[in-house]
Amino acid sequence: MASTREDTPESTPSLPDSRDPPALARIPDLEPEGCAQSLETAPKKLCGYLSKFGGKGPLRGWKCRWFFYDEGKCHLYYSRTAQDANPLDSIDLSSAVFDCKVAAEEGTFEIKTPSRVITLKAPTKQVMLYWLQQLQMKRWEFHNSPRAPPAALDPTLAGNGPALHLDLGQGEEAALEEFLCPVKTPTGLVGVAAALQPAPAMPSALHNISLKHLGTEIQNTMHNIRGNKQAHGTGHGPLVEESPQSGGPQREEQPSVPEPSTPGREPADSPKAVPKSFVPTNVTQKAKRQSNTFPFFSDGLARTRSAQEKVVALEQQVLMLTTELQSQKELVKILHKALEAAQQEKRASSAYLAAAKDKDRLELVRHKVRQIEELSRRVEALEQEREHLAHEAGLREQQVQELQQHVQLLMDKNQAKQQVICKLSEKVTQDFTQPPGPPSTDDRDFLSQQERMEHLKDDMEAYKTQNRFLNSEIHQVSKIWRKVAEKEKALLMKCAYLQARNCQVESKHLAGLRRLQEAAGTETHAFSDLLRQLVQEALQWEATEGSADPVGLNPVSEYDEYGFLTVPDYEVEDLKLLAKIQALEVRSHHLLGLEAKERPLRERWSAIDELAPSAELKQMLRAGVPREHRPRVWKWLVHRHVQHLQTPGYYQELLGRGQACEHPAARQIELDLNRTFPNNKHFTCPTSSFPSQLRRVLLAFSWQNPAIGYCQGLNRLAAIALLVLEDEESAFWCLVAIVETILPADYYSKTLTASQVDQRVLQDLLSEKMPRLVAHLGQYRVDLSLITFNWFLVVFADSLISDILLRVWDAFLYEGTKVVFRYALAIFKYNEEEILRIQDGLEIYQYLRFFTKTICDSRKLMNIAFNDMNPFPMKQLQQLRAAHRERLEAELRELERLKAEYMERRASWGRTMPESYASEEDGEGEA
Repeated sequence: MASTREDTPESTPSLPDSRDPPALARIPDLEPEGCAQSLETAPKKLCGYLSKFGGKGPLRGWKCRWFFYDEGKCHLYYSRTAQDANPLDSIDLSSAVFDCKVAAEEGTFEIKTPSRVITLKAPTKQVMLYWLQQLQMKRWEFHNSPRAPPAALDPTLAGNGPALHLDLGQGEEAALEEFLCPVKTPTGLVGVAAALQPAPAMPSALHNISLKHLGTEIQNTMHNIRGNKQAHGTGHGPLVEESPQSGGPQREEQPSVPEPSTPGREPADSPKAVPKSFVPTNVTQKAKRQSNTFPFFSDGLARTRSAQEKVVALEQQVLMLTTELQSQKELVKILHKALEAAQQEKRASSAYLAAAKDKDRLELVRHKVRQIEELSRRVEALEQEREHLAHEAGLREQQVQELQQHVQLLMDKNQAKQQVICKLSEKVTQDFTQPPGPPSTDDRDFLSQQERMEHLKDDMEAYKTQNRFLNSEIHQVSKIWRKVAEKEKALLMKCAYLQARNCQVESKHLAGLRRLQEAAGTETHAFSDLLRQLVQEALQWEATEGSADPVGLNPVSEYDEYGFLTVPDYEVEDLKLLAKIQALEVRSHHLLGLEAKERPLRERWSAIDELAPSAELKQMLRAGVPREHRPRVWKWLVHRHVQHLQTPGYYQELLGRGQACEHPAARQIELDLNRTFPNNKHFTCPTSSFPSQLRRVLLAFSWQNPAIGYCQGLNRLAAIALLVLEDEESAFWCLVAIVETILPADYYSKTLTASQVDQRVLQDLLSEKMPRLVAHLGQYRVDLSLITFNWFLVVFADSLISDILLRVWDAFLYEGTKVVFRYALAIFKYNEEEILRIQDGLEIYQYLRFFTKTICDSRKLMNIAFNDMNPFPMKQLQQLRAAHRERLEAELRELERLKAEYMERRASWGRTMPESYASEEDGEGEA
């Protein structure tokens, strides 16, 4: 492959100054030997003459054009001749694909961009393949080159967020060689050497003119005429640049061409020997303006090879040092900005703490609000960039699909030709096996067939070459598409990171408002109205916050993905504020853990086709099941528990019984329907189908298990199953699995024996795992069973937020009630320090009513439950249950005995009632 390099200031000493006439106007007068030397040492540029198909009407046809590749922009410029100062147009190669067709003329290929298709023709097949390979490599180098980060991003955020630079490897050239061998550079047909050759002749000069770019054609013509006039006026002969030893005229130092990326800045240490300026000022300025994006290609045409090499090497070294110095300066600026931001944050915090008046604190709060708005604008900018990249990725995918269809057509065509070749080969073999006879028309047919076979062999070679090139093109386009997809993924990660930061800032803002509220108390202040307005604005929900967009700009939506209110509608404003702070913290934890933990976990679940019990599945269930996989996993878990009970049509049979006669528990079920999850939109909306489905599930269960019938709490278990499984029959079997197989047999009996036993077991485990907490609660005579009894009865359905609740159920359906004990202990461990700080029994009870809703970090809670609570053997749990069950049953028997004795005494009192005892009726009669 031909080597390439960027148009950097290292090569500017060999470029012509913008005040000179076109560089190639002097090339024909150079000495042949010096020219050959300069061409050998010059860097290889991708340029040359190609024929471009275009035009309209009678002028439509092939037009000869000079093409030149600009590495800085990944554009292929073209003009009518190599001496033109301004290009006619350019082709954007960054999103282009290349194709060559065997059926077309030799050397014809296409460049397909999203907006148009350009048909080009090279002089030979070798030149065509060289251009295609070089264009592929240039496109890959452009996509794989590191880009500067957007200037709009805050360096402090960019330093903390995920990096966007992706390195996909440097072996692309070797990868392409696997498909198509590198084509040698055609001598004299491409590169700077092609500029020394005369332009290919066209049938007429008018036919080669571009009417579409007539203004540019006129400018180029006038530029060439003026340059020729100046050349003839000064020298009256060809311009020959003499070597320094020949005693030629003195030369003045001219500044090199400025770098396009830094207009107005010219390297002072880049001397270049050129003839004195002889072009008028207006032409010089015009050439300067118009040649920035279309660099000339006379670099490498040095006069003295050794001296020029030394100058270039020194200039490269100076440029490298200058670039390194500039990068170090930029790094220092970034660090200064980060330091200033940190100091400003520190000063703001100090000012907030040192502010003596509440008015100053309010001003600081307003400043934080403005910072939040600025972060929101940055998130919007990143969202627009993400949409743009998604659009580009869609275009790339369409191009890949088109190429795949094209390759399939070519393969079909190639297969058809192979069949024809096989038939011809069989026929030739038959002709050879026939005995020789007198010459006839068969000999002529044989010769024609042999000639046709030669043509078919040529066609086969052409198709093989085309197939190899198309394979390389598909390979490279696929890699570019994957790179764009990874860039989009990195941008999504950064967007999630910024959203998490935004949630954290807003949470701090709300916490500050709450502290101001507490500081204000019941006293009247001048800013009380403003404070109340700020709190109300913070609690308001916008209509767009219910959007289902996973990359929405709103930090928290009103409802979660299962329909639960993110911020419950508490009557007390302080509780509302706490609830929204907690919702923001939950969202922040979710966003920060999305790429690190959630995405790999989702990929692991996607890779599982068939579920089977294993240690790996156990760990994955403990980590939580993604929402899209949860219905499938829960159905499998439920089937494991009730497969011995499930029969086809059994659920419909139970529903039929309920229609035939009313169950005694139907009235209680109807009353509890309206009490089921009042904070879930699926059970509060009048048009929702969930309440009727829940009614049928509970009635069917009451017929399925007459011993229990219906118990308060079963409605919540069935409702959770309905929300996840979205199928009432599956929800019915889930309820059966929980009540009849997972939980102990008499968990929902009239005496709730097993539930009471578990409360005593939990008390023992708390004493073992958290003795300080148990001692503290005992000091204030706090009975935890008043709080925890409902946890076990409905498996935390009323206590935890939905994200954590469903993770508990994922493990509960697989491992059983042991998970409930683990999470109950983990909840107390999570809030142990907060409880220990409360020094009043009533306040402890008030805190325990809501403290489960303050848990935000599901990963931390899971780690406490399954790691910090170890060892937790099932044998110990069974022994504690057996011991406490025996004690409880003894207590119940004693209670029954006392009750019987009391009833006997009461009956005996009725038989031996004294005569002097006056009843109420007797008293009323006497009155």
